[in-house]
Amino acid sequence: MVSAISGSRILDGIDREILNLIQRDFPLEREPFAAVGREVGISGQEVIRRIEALKKGRVVRQISAIFDTRVLGYESSLVAARIPPERLSEGAKAINSHPGVSHNYERDNYFNLWYTVAVPPDSRLGLEGTVEVLHRISGAESTRILPTLKLFKIGVTLDMKEGATARKEAPAYGHADREGADRNITEADKEAIRILQEDIPLTPRPFDLWARRAGMASGEELIERAEDLRRRRIMRRFSAVLYHRKAGFRANAMGVWKVPEERIDEVGTMFAHYQAVSHCYERPTYEDWPYNLFSMVHGRSKEECEAVLDAMAEESGLTERLSLYSTREYKKTRVRYFTPEMEAWERLYAGVLR
Repeated sequence: MVSAISGSRILDGIDREILNLIQRDFPLEREPFAAVGREVGISGQEVIRRIEALKKGRVVRQISAIFDTRVLGYESSLVAARIPPERLSEGAKAINSHPGVSHNYERDNYFNLWYTVAVPPDSRLGLEGTVEVLHRISGAESTRILPTLKLFKIGVTLDMKEGATARKEAPAYGHADREGADRNITEADKEAIRILQEDIPLTPRPFDLWARRAGMASGEELIERAEDLRRRRIMRRFSAVLYHRKAGFRANAMGVWKVPEERIDEVGTMFAHYQAVSHCYERPTYEDWPYNLFSMVHGRSKEECEAVLDAMAEESGLTERLSLYSTREYKKTRVRYFTPEMEAWERLYAGVLR
């Protein structure tokens, strides 16, 4: 059982049940907290009280819609950078200034800063131009853009009862989902996305409150829009994201693998079925970076992560791999879509490339 502390108390069994439920799928209905309560045998008000405490204790980060960046027309990539250690914090701060940087970690590798960045469809700089600006303002010695070539799995779900294990399950969202998504994003879609990407209010009927603020006819209308976005695979899911360390998951291993090209689909599909793997992608290689398959594992300890990665190595027969652990978190948030902040950032830094 995962031991975690919220504020001054250890999480109990009901807390863990709630966290497991809302990480996978927060109910899209008029009284969602009451729906969660029915699953765990408590009232909706008690669910709200517990989630409020979990937020104050920095276990729950946010409950909101999670969208597929690529489906929305945004360009995105993982980026690996080498910054002199004495300038790392300063460089990370410069990179964090971009609103599309959602994750930024120090990792124990020659490439010591790893971040993800997304730029909107109407970006004047584009992805490569944006990364070039970030390379320059961060003082990086070298930078490698590592976009997704094929998605095998995306979706973080921390098992609050068992931790990271080699248990298998079908991935919730992968390549077929992205390829089958409707990419025709309307202005009405954008309006709903701007609302649904915010942190849900802790009130019995949160969609009603959101709808009133947005001038919609009813909460049911907003829920219908959310269901439509999910049906069209624009929204991956509506769920909670946790503060991993506060939730008891103190280790974060990016397992990178050197996989023969002819085995990429086979191995990527294999790894995507490990419950403890939250992300699995094929990415490009470079002369100084030969690893083409990435698999993220979150565990309560390095030993727990390594046990999962060892099981993956044994099943696949692969021997050339590295485990890159995060040693410092500089930024972790969700990208906010169709907002003016990115355009303002580009105006501010437009002169860097001249």
